[in-house]
Amino acid sequence: MLQQILDALDGQHGPMSMQELSLKLGVEPSALQGMITFWARKGRLIESAGPAAGEQQVCSSDAGACGPGGCPGPESCPFVTPAPRKFTLP
Repeated sequence: MLQQILDALDGQHGPMSMQELSLKLGVEPSALQGMITFWARKGRLIESAGPAAGEQQVCSSDAGACGPGGCPGPESCPFVTPAPRKFTLP
């Protein structure tokens, strides 16, 4: 199963969500996350640059969504979501 993850990612042209990979391989996302972490520790997958794991991003596509003053920041914005982790093959 571990090799199938690398094969699926190697044949992919562009990003693939955890949900898509989970469906393709028939594996629960929680189990898949552990397998991806294993490959990252072994150096077969590299975590892409971007927000650190657990860091949050604020959706600021609509400056007026939070009121006339714009977005108040991640502490009190209702549009805060965790940033997804991204991995690539070396």
